[in-house]
Amino acid sequence: MEKNDKKVATPYDLDGQPPLKLAIPLGLQHVLAMFVGNLTPLLIITGVCGIEAGGSLQIALLQNAMLIAGIVTLVQVYTIGPIGGKLPIVMGTSSGFIGVCKSVGIAMGGGVVGYGAILAASFIGGLFETVLGGFLKPLRKFFPAVVTGTVVLSIGLSLISVGIGSFGGGNTAHDYGSLENLFVGAVVLIVIIALKHGTKGFTSFSSILIGIIVGYILVTIMGMILPHTFTYVDEATGATVEATKAWVLNWSKVADAPWFAIPKLMPVKWVFDAKAIVPICIMFIVTAVETVGDISGITEGGLGREATDKELSGGVMCDGLGSSFAAIFGVLPNTSFSQNVGLVAMNKVVNRFSIGIGGIFLIACGLFPKLAALISIMPQSVLGGAAVMMFASIVVSGIQLITKWPVTPRNVTIISVALGLGYGLGSNTAVLAQLPESVSLIFGGSGIVPAALFAILLNVILPPDEKTEVEIAEEILEQKKKQQKR
Repeated sequence: MEKNDKKVATPYDLDGQPPLKLAIPLGLQHVLAMFVGNLTPLLIITGVCGIEAGGSLQIALLQNAMLIAGIVTLVQVYTIGPIGGKLPIVMGTSSGFIGVCKSVGIAMGGGVVGYGAILAASFIGGLFETVLGGFLKPLRKFFPAVVTGTVVLSIGLSLISVGIGSFGGGNTAHDYGSLENLFVGAVVLIVIIALKHGTKGFTSFSSILIGIIVGYILVTIMGMILPHTFTYVDEATGATVEATKAWVLNWSKVADAPWFAIPKLMPVKWVFDAKAIVPICIMFIVTAVETVGDISGITEGGLGREATDKELSGGVMCDGLGSSFAAIFGVLPNTSFSQNVGLVAMNKVVNRFSIGIGGIFLIACGLFPKLAALISIMPQSVLGGAAVMMFASIVVSGIQLITKWPVTPRNVTIISVALGLGYGLGSNTAVLAQLPESVSLIFGGSGIVPAALFAILLNVILPPDEKTEVEIAEEILEQKKKQQKR
C-alpha cells in the first residue's frame, strides 16, 4: 500500500515521491529562485574584509556556500533526530546578517582576521540558536498568529524592493531600468502567469522554471540581434565608459569553470573576539524569529494550517546547527530562504521529495562548478520576472496568517506599530544615524528585525482582549453553522 501511495504522490502532497520528471524541474526552480541570494552575502562581506574578488579563497567560499546550502536543506527537509522541521524549506546563506557582519568585519580591521572573527562568532551563535530552538515550545505563547503573521508580512515587504530591483536589471547595473531589461522581466512574468493559470499539471506548477528558461532563450536571441555594450558617463571621473548590458549572458564563465572541485574544510582561521560574538549572537535571536515567520508562512501558504511546536523547534534548531556547520566551511550563517517561501506560497508545491531534489542540485553545484556557473550567469531581469510575483506571495501569506483569527483592536495596534515604526526604522536607517552603533546593528538594514521585536514586545505588554481569539472564532463558527442550517 505504501508503494502505491508513493507512486500516486503529487507535488501538492507533503510526503511521498512524485515522478522524477516532475520532481526534478520543481527542485531546480527552487535552486534558481535562491541561487543569487545564496551567494550575494559572501560577495559583500568578503569585499568588505578586503578578500580578493575572484581570488582562490573567495571562489572556495562560494563553492562551499552552495554545498552547505544543499546539505542543510536536506537536513531541514528530512531531519536528523530533532534537527529539522520536516517541511519544504530551502536553506541558504542569510542576507539578514550582512549588516552586522559588515560592522564586525570593519571593527576587526578586515582581512582574513576580520572574516575569521565573523566565522568564530557565527559558530558560537549557531549553537546558541540551536539551544533556543530546543526550548521553543514554552516560548510558543510569544508567537501567536498576529506576531508570526506580522513577521511574514514584513519579510514579504522587505523583499518586494529586491524583486523589482532585479526586474529592472539589478540595482548596481549601469543600464538599470532600460527598456531591454524591463522587456525581459515582463516576458518572464507574463509566461509564468499564463502557464500558472492557463494550463494544468506539469506546466502549471513548473511555471517559474519554464518562465526562467524562456528568459534564457529570449536573452540569447536578443544577443544575436542587439548590441551587447553601451556607454555611460562615470559620475566620479566624468569619463565616458563602455559597459556590457545587464541582460547579456556571459558564457565564458561557464567555459572557464572547472568540471569538478573538492570543497575546502576550514579555509579561514577563526578568531574569537567578544566584539564579534555579542552582536552576532543577538542577530541569531532575531533570525530565530524570522525562521518562525518563514515556517509559519510555509505551513499557512502551502498547507493551509499553523505550524506545530515540533516543526518550529526543529526548524530553528536546524537553522542554528546549520549555521555552525557552515562556519566550519568558511560560510556565513544559514537560514530558511524567504524567496522559496514565496515560491511555495505561490504554486502550493509542498512536496518534500521535490525540495530534496533541489538540495541535491545545490550539492552538485558545490561539487561541479560548471553547473553552478550556468545558473550564476542568469541575468537579474530574468530572475526579477519571477521574483516580483514570488515575493508578493509572501505578503499574501502574512495577511492570511493575521486574518486567520478575528482582527481585534489589540491586534490592529500590534500590526500597525510593528509595521509602521519597526519596519519603517529598518527601511530608513538614516533615522538611526545619531544612535549608538549597537542599535544600528540590530535595527538597521532590514525591516524584518525591528518589526519582529516590536510585535513580540507589544504582544507581551498589551492587555489581552476581553474574549480570546479562540472564543471569538468559535462564536463566528457557531454563527456560520446556524446560517447554514437556515
